[in-house]
Amino acid sequence: MSPVDSDEEDLTRKQRREQARAQRKAMEEAEAAQAVRRTRLTQLGIVVAVVVVAIVVIAIAAGGSGSSSKGLAKKGTAAETQAISAVDSTIGGIPQNGNVLGSPTAPVTLVYFGDLQCPICREFTLGALPSIVQKWVRSGKVKIEYRSLETATREPEVFKTQQIAALAAGKQKLMWNYLELFYHEQGKEDSGYVTESYLQGLAHQVPGLNIATWTEDRKDPTFENQVAADAQTANNEGFNGTPSFLIGHSGGTLKKLPEVSLTESAGFDSAIESELKA
Repeated sequence: MSPVDSDEEDLTRKQRREQARAQRKAMEEAEAAQAVRRTRLTQLGIVVAVVVVAIVVIAIAAGGSGSSSKGLAKKGTAAETQAISAVDSTIGGIPQNGNVLGSPTAPVTLVYFGDLQCPICREFTLGALPSIVQKWVRSGKVKIEYRSLETATREPEVFKTQQIAALAAGKQKLMWNYLELFYHEQGKEDSGYVTESYLQGLAHQVPGLNIATWTEDRKDPTFENQVAADAQTANNEGFNGTPSFLIGHSGGTLKKLPEVSLTESAGFDSAIESELKA
């Protein structure tokens, strides 16, 4: 072999080594790049897993919170909030005992026969009643006794159920809060709006009402007897419409209140003043 051929062969070997070295370097760089990508994918997978776990935990916590809040007051609509405020403004701070609003020693008693679905009773609640309460009940001169009389409610069982719902709140000295909220949020007559959900919704709006106790108290047969007794009293007085009223000295004989405006308190004021003077 000539020296020239030997030099050419050495050059070829050197080129092959350099080519192989370049290929190895390229492969090493490719493997390093893949390793970096794998690391990043692993990190990304961990982040995604953590986020998923966090979402699941939050969902479970929210679900548990919802189930544990049964029986607690719910956030109401603007109309419900306004009704609660209006009722509190009218009767807040006034003593209650069962179906009676006002001081037990008040010298004059006003008996009010009503049907919770009666739209005219609602007129009285929003009209003359707040003035009567402010002027006479809050001052301790008059107490108002609520009685049940079916007039607007078409189904006797629904009437009994709704009236008992209010009476049961009276065992916690909150009947007037319940029935006033009912009148403020009264639905359209004959629309079938009075359901168990509606009655429960009102109960949740009454500040301080223990829902579990109220639910159990609704089973008390005394309330059903009271509704029946109220109807008999109204029949004896010749009442066939609501609202109807009796007035007189507390503990004495009561008489029918002549027909008066239900939106203005003047007629009630005059009758109460006459009783106080007598």
